[in-house]
Amino acid sequence: MKLSKNEVWNHTRNILLVVVGTLILAFGTAVFILPFNLIAGGMSGLAIVIDALIPAEFLTVDLIITILTWGLFFLGFIIFGKGFAAKTLISAIIYPAGTSLFLRLTEPDVLGGLFCLKESAYAELPLILAATVGGALVGIGCSLTFFGGGSTGGTDIIAFILCKLFKRLKSSTAMFLTDVTIVLLGVFLTNDLILSLLGVVSAMIIAIMIDKIFLGGTSAFVAQIVTDYGEEVNRAIIDEANRTTTIFEVRGGYSGQDKKMLTITFSMQHYTLLMDIVRRVDPAAFITIWRAHEIRGEGWTQ
Repeated sequence: MKLSKNEVWNHTRNILLVVVGTLILAFGTAVFILPFNLIAGGMSGLAIVIDALIPAEFLTVDLIITILTWGLFFLGFIIFGKGFAAKTLISAIIYPAGTSLFLRLTEPDVLGGLFCLKESAYAELPLILAATVGGALVGIGCSLTFFGGGSTGGTDIIAFILCKLFKRLKSSTAMFLTDVTIVLLGVFLTNDLILSLLGVVSAMIIAIMIDKIFLGGTSAFVAQIVTDYGEEVNRAIIDEANRTTTIFEVRGGYSGQDKKMLTITFSMQHYTLLMDIVRRVDPAAFITIWRAHEIRGEGWTQ
């Protein structure tokens, strides 16, 4: 089937987002996280733990990441099928290769030691920067990959397998437990509380960046207003807030009375005005508000 220009562009853009996101993820991991053995969960944290458990000279951290990446990729392919594998394929190719390449930048004789932070003359500052900047870059990289419709795979596959084994386990809880286990193993293996705490800080920064960039791409909210004065509230919102609503006919489950339910999307700057309008027109209105992940359409982002 022939694709339209828009479809070709969308596919190309998504692939570019996954590629760029994975490269940023690999750069942040290789230059900032791995040289300082910061265990912030995820694939890099698991690789550092395994490297500490198996101190073989030939088994480098980047080689462990490569083995883990492809091992978990094929495990995911076997358990979850082609669809899951297709989403993680690009990252599975680029992430270990990019990590190995960017690790070479941290050697003292490469680019005049520009990225060799461990040998910096600024005392302990490089360690703090590694935890913060590394966490930020990893979070940005993951977010771009998610925007492209891809998946970083890695230890997420372990979490998904746990969900498959334990049906009542939520994926977010499984991911959290996986990362916590990796971090706790790191605490016992490194026997360095400061390094371990910086790893936790880095993990928190990763989570915050993903939340702000991927989950917080819009500061929009959605409100449902159940009222006896639907037309009046709707007209006031249009005239005063310059927003519009969608109106539904609803019935109260307890009272059995017919009411109107207005659904409206709005930004934070409209919050106070919207609440004032509803309180003035119908003080007894029932309002439910939640944050919107993304809104597309006229008046919002395309």
